[in-house]
Amino acid sequence: QVQLVESGGGLVQAGGSLRLTCAASGSTFAMGWFRQAPRKEREFVAVINWTGGSTAYSDSVKGRFTISRDGAKNTLYLQMNSLKPEDTAVYYCVAGGVVTTNPDYWGQGTQVTVSP
Repeated sequence: QVQLVESGGGLVQAGGSLRLTCAASGSTFAMGWFRQAPRKEREFVAVINWTGGSTAYSDSVKGRFTISRDGAKNTLYLQMNSLKPEDTAVYYCVAGGVVTTNPDYWGQGTQVTVSP
């Protein structure tokens, strides 16, 4: 069983930065982030493999967000730069299953709000 706990969300002005953290317990392999904006479906944001050597991003965040992990601490990060109001969403840490489309495990989510 894997448990995921996110932190680091908050309110930031457009153009600003935030770093999300996900503390994981249990065995994890690939991990990633999803988000859900108001009145929209959840969407894939980023994924990282077990070693941290391979990453992938949605087109909407590529070049602005960076996913990373610390294997020793079993912790996942999402550095978000140049934030836009359309990045406003609840961000979820995910693991297991097919991380990019159908993860097995989800955190409780952390709210990110970007003001104009």
